[in-house]
Amino acid sequence: MSVVDLAAYLPNRNPAVPVPDFKSAMRSLAGAVSVITLGKGPSRTGFTATSVSSFSTEPPTLLVSLNMGSSSWAALRDEGAFAVNILAHDQAAVADRFAGRGGIRGNDRYVGWEWSRLETGTLGLDDAVAVIDCELDEAIERHTHAILLGRVRGVKVSPARQPLLYWSGAYQVLKPGQEGSSAR
Repeated sequence: MSVVDLAAYLPNRNPAVPVPDFKSAMRSLAGAVSVITLGKGPSRTGFTATSVSSFSTEPPTLLVSLNMGSSSWAALRDEGAFAVNILAHDQAAVADRFAGRGGIRGNDRYVGWEWSRLETGTLGLDDAVAVIDCELDEAIERHTHAILLGRVRGVKVSPARQPLLYWSGAYQVLKPGQEGSSAR
């Protein structure tokens, strides 16, 4: 499969947007907080992400963004599998741990929570809102990040759990009664 770099065909009409302006705009985008787990044994690691999206339903595929400067990038290339653990409203400590807060790294990030081994060998968080086990289908390298396309191999859902959200630079929780409401 080939990827076309459209930037090569389009003139640079605007200078680069200042990074602080871009970050400010992205804080307006609310996202579910997930922990991406990967690796096995002592090489186990992972990271916190809000850049997770459904990519395709046929076949079921997810899209995840990963900074190629992270230790998780090397582990992912070695293992070829990852799990998306969509966190519940009371799991901010898990998100912080996998975001590297407190200086805890690698396999030590898993200590303190219950995990189950998934089909790909990756670990899934037992009481997450959902756990999606993926085999790496493709990694598209662009700028500082890779776009990971993960072919879904298994799904576990706990529908009674409310998700942890990230918006405006902080964790957020749905208020009672917000579930299932829609904007018109």
